[in-house]
Amino acid sequence: MFIALFQFITVISLLYLSLKWLGKDFKFIGWNWEHWKKDGVLGIVIGLSWTAIQFLFIIPNTGGAERADVKQMLDMMGGTLLGIISYIALGVIGGGITEEIYNRGYFINVLKSTFKNPKTGLWLSALLSILFFALGHMPSNSVEWIDILVPTVLYTLLFIYTKRLTASIFAHAIYNSTAILMVYYLYFG
Repeated sequence: MFIALFQFITVISLLYLSLKWLGKDFKFIGWNWEHWKKDGVLGIVIGLSWTAIQFLFIIPNTGGAERADVKQMLDMMGGTLLGIISYIALGVIGGGITEEIYNRGYFINVLKSTFKNPKTGLWLSALLSILFFALGHMPSNSVEWIDILVPTVLYTLLFIYTKRLTASIFAHAIYNSTAILMVYYLYFG
C-alpha cells in the first residue's frame, strides 16, 4: 500500500510541476470527471470483460496456478486480508490511477501537442504509449505480451474515444482488482 501511495504522490507531483512548466493543467491531460458515470460504466464493462477472457480462457490454458505472474501475486498477498487489501491498493492506486494518468493522459497529450498534425500526433503518441507501457511491464514471452498488450490497447482506445481519463482508470482499476481477487479465490491454498 505504501508503494502505491508513494508512486501516486511522486508521479502526481512531478506531473503537476511539468504541466505548470508547460502552462497546462490536469484538464489538459484528460483529468475531467464531468461524465464519470458514463465513463465508469464503460470502464467497468471493459475491465470485467478482460477479466472474464483472462480467467475463463487465457490463464487456465497457459498454466493456471503455475504461471509465474499468478505465483508472484499469491506470494505478494501472503494469504492475509491485509496482504489482499494492500495488493488491491497497489493495483488500483498504482496501476489503475497512477499509470493511466501518466501513460495515457500525460504521455499521449503532451507528446501529441508537439506535432503539427494533430491526428498524426495522436496516433503516434498512442502507439508509443502502448509500446512503452508494455515494455515497462517487462513481458518475457508471447503469453505475457498478450496479457499486457490487449488491455493496454483497450485502455488507450477508451482514452482516445472519451478524451478523458475516467473510463481508462475505471477499466484498469476494475481489471486489476478483480484479477487479484480471482487469483486469490481460484489459486490460493
